[in-house]
Order: sequence, then C-alpha cells, then structure tokens
Amino acid sequence: MMETQYKKVIYMADVLTKEQRHKNMKNIHGKDTKIEIILRKALWAKGYRYRKNYKKLPGNPDIVLTKYKIAIFCDGEFFHGKDWEVLKPRLQKSNNSAFWVNKISKNRERDDMVNKKLLFMGWTVIRFWGKDIKKHTDECVKAIEEIIFDIKMED
Repeated sequence: MMETQYKKVIYMADVLTKEQRHKNMKNIHGKDTKIEIILRKALWAKGYRYRKNYKKLPGNPDIVLTKYKIAIFCDGEFFHGKDWEVLKPRLQKSNNSAFWVNKISKNRERDDMVNKKLLFMGWTVIRFWGKDIKKHTDECVKAIEEIIFDIKMED
C-alpha cells in the first residue's frame, strides 16, 4: 500500500470573486493615494509648499520639499513589505506565493536603492507607512518639521 503525505496548505479566504479582486487590484494607483492626500493636506495647512510625484528625482518621491531637499514617500504596508520577516513566511503559504514574494522583495530592494541615490545627491529621505499617516498625521508632520528645523540650523 502506498503511503501519501499531505502538506498543510492554508488559503486566505477571499470574499470577492476573481473578477471583483481583479477590478480592485487594477484600481490601485501609484499616485494621489488616500495616504498621500492626507499628508499633503496636513502639510499645506501648516504652510508648507511642495511638489508631488517629482519626476526629477530617483523614485519619483510622493512629496518633495525642494526648498529643504526633503523627499517623502508614503508607502503601503503590503506592497513595501512592512514587517517583512513576519509577512514573507505568511506569503509563502498563500496562493501565487512566488509572485508576491518576488514582487515585494524587488520593491524593498528598489526602495533601498532609491534611498541611497537620494542620500548621495544630498537629499533627506523620509518614508512613512500608510497606517502611520492615517492614524498619526500630526506626528508625521511634526517629524518633517523637526527635520526642517535641523536643516535650517545647519545653514
């Protein structure tokens, strides 16, 4: 009698059909996201003027304070691999795991390379997680203001 071994496979339950999921993923945009708009409005209200999706810099930062050479990125937790040591093993057990692990790994590598390029060019790089922007907008703005203060003190 042949003995069979079963691997335990855990699938995340999806409440959407394949077509609905496709439509949702297709509508994820790279600019003017909710988190970017929240942070931009808070900066504007404080009197800071900025450029958005600045194509003259590596990585097209979401918000750029050209006066202070500050590049700000508003990163989504999933696509930029927040808590990667925890997320990666979970992804490896999911559908299409190779695709997602590869995609997020490359995103993280690209983020690191963009940071290095901008730092080499003399820019200050700030990266905020989306949930931090949503829940603690004032603290994000305060962090930016502290960096601006430091830059002013250097000059």
